[in-house]
Amino acid sequence: MGEPIPVNEPLLDGKEKQYLNECIDTGWISSEGPFVKQFEAEFATRVERKHGIAVSNGSMALDAAIVALGIGAGDEVILPTFTIISCAAAIVRAGAIPVVVDSNPDTWNMDVEQVEAKITPKTKAIMVVHIYGLPVEMDAIQALAQKYKLLVIEDAAEMHGQTYKGKPCGSLGDISTFSFYPNKHITTGEGGMIVTDDDNLAQRCRSLRNLCFQPQQRFVHEDLGWNLRMTNLQAAVGLAQLERLDEFVSRKRQMGQRYTELLGNVAGLELPLPRTDYAENIYWVYGVVLTDEVSFDATEAMKRLREHKIGSRPFFWPMHEQPVFHKMGLFKGESYPVAERLARRGFYIPSGMALTPEQIERVAVTVKEILSEGGQ
Repeated sequence: MGEPIPVNEPLLDGKEKQYLNECIDTGWISSEGPFVKQFEAEFATRVERKHGIAVSNGSMALDAAIVALGIGAGDEVILPTFTIISCAAAIVRAGAIPVVVDSNPDTWNMDVEQVEAKITPKTKAIMVVHIYGLPVEMDAIQALAQKYKLLVIEDAAEMHGQTYKGKPCGSLGDISTFSFYPNKHITTGEGGMIVTDDDNLAQRCRSLRNLCFQPQQRFVHEDLGWNLRMTNLQAAVGLAQLERLDEFVSRKRQMGQRYTELLGNVAGLELPLPRTDYAENIYWVYGVVLTDEVSFDATEAMKRLREHKIGSRPFFWPMHEQPVFHKMGLFKGESYPVAERLARRGFYIPSGMALTPEQIERVAVTVKEILSEGGQ
């Protein structure tokens, strides 16, 4: 059966050790160290932004972005129901109201054609979340934002190195956020980044990141912030990773193309779109969806893979089906069938940066096996 194949393993064989040793040798391990500003500047340049604000994780990047934009009690923010809970949680914690739309069945991103019908006088922003490998169709979103004078929050957590019509993901919102969790193209272990071109927004985010300390009277606070600081150690790893982003993007696309070659003719599987007219899939993860002809669901498929020592992960569970939000009285009676189907029949297979060609072959063989083991 072979050694276990984890769903994700990062690649850390660049200059990570060299930069970490520099942190240790100089004693600069906290957020005051020089790698933080260097990482912020180089990452912002990469995504064609004026400002980069490094933070402790991608979830808190969203929290800070929402507060920095002045979104609060009674405001509505439109977002996809098919996303990670961090997106809706940031809205709810600010006292605002999440309003969700269903997914496009082909790209798995938010269905942009459903957004306009959800806009009300209370709508303050649209939060776009680029899902799994392809970006949201941004022209339509930006047209709506202009028409209704709405803010655009771009969650580009999964899109390091991806572009939309040649423009970097992360450059497409009033404010944009990234995650550097270990399964991302660039990792710092835990970490995130807020990027923007707006000087005031950037200043506000930096203040919120640092407990809203004031320059003149450090321990006198006009506002409440968080300690969201990224350490020099994390930024050192991030900088080493950023240096290899083009290589990593190429590697991910090769992985995705190989999986598609091996699984393209397998009955019972819907595979990710290789491209749209505005982007080529970056395959942050390689997701598959069981067709309706398959009698079992994603939970059973992942169980079968686990028995073969193959790691996998479920797709996101929709926001409108989250018990925590039902307890708050949100999304009562709402149904979004595409997202519900993706959640129940979708999962992703090993997709980490360190995945080898041999492992890809074994995963593909195993996926074919579990679909032919009966119950289909």
